[in-house]
Amino acid sequence: MTTEVDYYELLECERGADDATLKSAYRKLAMRWHPDRNPGDREAEARFKAINEAYDCLKDPQKRAAYDRFGHAAFKNGQGGPGAADFGAFGDIFENIFGEFMGGGGRGRASPQRGADLRYDMEISLEDAFHGKATEITIDVAASCGVCHGSGARSGTSARACGTCGGMGKVRAQQGFFVVERTCPSCHGAGQVIADPCPSCRGEGRIDKTKTLTVTIPPGVDEGTRVRLSGEGEAGLRGAPPGDLYIFLHVARHGIFEREGTTLFARAPISFTTAALGGTIVLPGLDGEKHELRVAAGTQSGRELRLRGAGMPVLQGRGRGDLVVRIEVETPTRLSAKQRELLEAFRATETGQECPQSTGFFHKVKTALGG
Repeated sequence: MTTEVDYYELLECERGADDATLKSAYRKLAMRWHPDRNPGDREAEARFKAINEAYDCLKDPQKRAAYDRFGHAAFKNGQGGPGAADFGAFGDIFENIFGEFMGGGGRGRASPQRGADLRYDMEISLEDAFHGKATEITIDVAASCGVCHGSGARSGTSARACGTCGGMGKVRAQQGFFVVERTCPSCHGAGQVIADPCPSCRGEGRIDKTKTLTVTIPPGVDEGTRVRLSGEGEAGLRGAPPGDLYIFLHVARHGIFEREGTTLFARAPISFTTAALGGTIVLPGLDGEKHELRVAAGTQSGRELRLRGAGMPVLQGRGRGDLVVRIEVETPTRLSAKQRELLEAFRATETGQECPQSTGFFHKVKTALGG
């Protein structure tokens, strides 16, 4: 029996077997091939040892992860199998595994420290959200130093590799089974040190600066829409790439319209005579057009009239939403003597059929009260 036989085959388990399954299989096979049950059988003795070796590896989550990825090569460090005292090969394997999980690349050089992203909150009107606009903003930001061009070194000089980490930006230390990696304390992860720093930025490669930027707001933006200006964030340390600037838009409350997505809503108070006889109302839209809405005779408060395509533009698309107008019938509060006389004459002619809802309601009330 050679050590190259697959550990899962030795334990007669699938690769995805859980810990309980592995343990049960091991106990069963160990009893079967134990030397006490097979006296003088060298093949049984060799199989028993191989089963123990396989289980010792697979019962340990870290060793099992290495074996699943690299097979027996995970333990070939010139010192024997997984029970050997030297864990150098294991350290490299797990360094690669965990390095990938953490976004690293094993023993690669540390990436330059990218500049921070910035946030800018901007309030716009609903009209601006409808039409879109181009506007300028002023921000204070860490920008690349123009004297050293972001290198951090005095003109005519250059940075040199850090002697502590060898230019890697990180140092490693073996702690038992694991390899621990941390940011280099000398260069703080930059991988380089500057012996003669630029007097303008003091070796940072960036300086505080006030910048004026043009922001283009597309039609159809809504509350919380984010506009990204690539590369307009803070400059990276010593020539590293800059971050981005994110403009967060906040739409101010409008005096007439409310908004839900691409739909606009408005209230339209009308006189009770217009509601009774019918008529037309005109509502100015955000597009500058005057929208006419036909009010049918007998319109009640709360009725909604919809104008297709008179709402907000679709962001980065075609077409527009709708405009929904909610009718509110207003009862007159200031009547002239002539108007009061006319209304009294109208009331004298009422039969109850003019307002069937109120007539029906009071009929139900009388019936409920036994009147």
